[in-house]
Amino acid sequence: MAQALTLAPEIPKGAVAAEETAGAAGATRTIQLVVENMRCGGCMRKVETALLDLPGVTAARANLSTGRVAVVTAARAAKTTEPLIDALQRAGFKASELPPEGTTVEPGDRDLIRRLAVAGFAAANIMLLSVAVWAGHGGDMPASLQTMMHWLSALIAVPTVAYAGMPFFASAAAALKMRRINMDVPISLGVILATGMSLYQTTRGSEQVYFDAAVSLLFFLLIGRVLDQRMRSQAASAAENLLGLISPATTVVRADGRSERIPTRSVTPGMALVIAAGERVPVDARLTRGTAEMDESLITGETRPRRVGAGDALFCGTINLSGPIEAVATACEENTLLAEISRLMQTAEQARGRYVRLADRAAKLYAPAVHILGLSTFLGWLWLGHGWEQALTAAIAVLIITCPCALALAVPAVQVAAVGRLFKHGIVVKAPDGLERLAEIDTIVLDKTGTLTLGEPRLEPGSRVDSAALTHAAALACVSRHPYSKAIVRACRERGLAVVPASSVEEIAGEGLKATIDGVEVRLGSADFCGASDEIDRPALWWKAGTATPLAFHFDDPLREDAAATIATLKRLGYRIELLSGDRASVVAGVAQACGIADWRGELKPGNKLHRIEALKAAGHKVLMAGDGLNDAPALAAGNASIAPSTATDISQTASDVIFQGAKLQPLIETLAVAKAARRSALSNFGIAIGYNLLFVPLAMLGIVTPLIAAIAMSTSSITVTANAVWLGHKRLQEAS
Repeated sequence: MAQALTLAPEIPKGAVAAEETAGAAGATRTIQLVVENMRCGGCMRKVETALLDLPGVTAARANLSTGRVAVVTAARAAKTTEPLIDALQRAGFKASELPPEGTTVEPGDRDLIRRLAVAGFAAANIMLLSVAVWAGHGGDMPASLQTMMHWLSALIAVPTVAYAGMPFFASAAAALKMRRINMDVPISLGVILATGMSLYQTTRGSEQVYFDAAVSLLFFLLIGRVLDQRMRSQAASAAENLLGLISPATTVVRADGRSERIPTRSVTPGMALVIAAGERVPVDARLTRGTAEMDESLITGETRPRRVGAGDALFCGTINLSGPIEAVATACEENTLLAEISRLMQTAEQARGRYVRLADRAAKLYAPAVHILGLSTFLGWLWLGHGWEQALTAAIAVLIITCPCALALAVPAVQVAAVGRLFKHGIVVKAPDGLERLAEIDTIVLDKTGTLTLGEPRLEPGSRVDSAALTHAAALACVSRHPYSKAIVRACRERGLAVVPASSVEEIAGEGLKATIDGVEVRLGSADFCGASDEIDRPALWWKAGTATPLAFHFDDPLREDAAATIATLKRLGYRIELLSGDRASVVAGVAQACGIADWRGELKPGNKLHRIEALKAAGHKVLMAGDGLNDAPALAAGNASIAPSTATDISQTASDVIFQGAKLQPLIETLAVAKAARRSALSNFGIAIGYNLLFVPLAMLGIVTPLIAAIAMSTSSITVTANAVWLGHKRLQEAS
């Protein structure tokens, strides 16, 4: 088992803040930077290009969901991060170095919601004034009263546009400063021109003003921005959560025999350690005195505790289930197995962060086309001999017609509807682009423990243990942290039997428990401890009362009740299924057979799982990884998409795109079905937006559509797109079709 935990040397080490590594090409230094205004796939490319142009930078990998970029430089090239930050500043991006404890980019939800509220309030009031003016056109409203109404609209609109439009104006200004354009440039141009033109017309007493169009534009655009921001993951890198598995303090034994509690970061190889029962191993170590059973399920996925003795390896983050043991530290901090898994996750996260979202791909072509249409309209009207006012009005109408409200809402509205539907089924979507990646899946890789199975040992249903023996065993087991002891207590309570703790229970490290009940010595533990003739291959605890024949309690980790049916459905729908587990090959084989999975592998290290997923991706497959243990975390981050049960470790939940609750595996089918339906809805929304533009843009260029009618048409398209998305939350879906 010790060898099974040694990671393959060929696995590349990923980015860790300010980490230096030595290789064939010389020492390198990897720096993590936080980039605040990286919003789309185009931004990612610009960030990476700006950094790669610097001398000494050998690699730059941006991660959109965490707002970070990992920069690999020659160790001698840059001792500070200032050149990197300056380069990003010149490219229009604000960056800073990731502090040692890690931070995340603030999403700014509250600020956007405030701006949205102001825009909505202003749009409603300006529309009321506009309705009064429109009604007055056919009546006897004096021109002076109409002008006053326009000035009141201006008083509301101008400060509203300045405040609510700031996110778009700032983004557009930064893009233009760097001689590039993004979606916010035509948005800002249309809003500013519509407001400025309306203000000019108001000073002249004209009937045609478009304050309502400008403010309504901002209102709908901010709805899309808020929805998108809510879906954007701003959680810390999953790899950093591994720090929570490291004990902050460690008991060491000095040369004079004194025990002292010191910070774990101060431990160095060769130090003597004392690890109490129930305590996590603080660093990689070698056991020197005592025997124990170690819970290594977080590392290996193995549900059965590993018995260790003098000379055996202990791994950082594993739990001592027995009594106090002594060990000597062999690897500390960045050299531990836990740190290696962290580096694997960093590498996998950066790779998945390069995914370009559907909305980003559509936006790439949008801005140039809008500017060309608007400029062509303006120049065309001038060429035909019309005045600049009429030409500019037509151009503004084109800019408003082509305003990406429907495009901006197309994906976020669908995501919100899909996420709401899944939430009702106990499924939580965490990643902003998770549904898009789930819709592309063709291969599903499953872990065994906690995914196909419930992840907790249970007394075998067919066990012939009588109630008296079970009650006495539970009296000892209830004082132990061992997972098999917990299973005995659970089984006792499920039978409706009372669990009364025995008095003076003695725990023998690595062996078991003993006590005296009614003058008879009773034992619960290993076969040797209870005097059983031989150790059976199946997981078991033995019970012995006095001189009676020892009795075995057999345990298993039961499959989820619908595991086989779910796998059969997924196979029928055309998904390729694989089972990868760190558990014993014999156990994995049995589970694979029970579930109907032909392709399986057991006794895998975290690096092996990662390699297999990378191999599947290299072969052109889109891989969904489903797992729950620490050993699954790098694989979860490496898959095209990932899902974990709610019982998974915190690190695995953080690395996953989706978390499902309950004891069934069926949420996997529901998630895939909703993801595919969401993709279809998003594409149909794009079709609505494109069709609307094809219909109204020519009319706007011909001057048939005014800016006000353009704003109404734009609003109608946005409402249509939203209604299409809302329908997703209610319609009946074919399973993962």
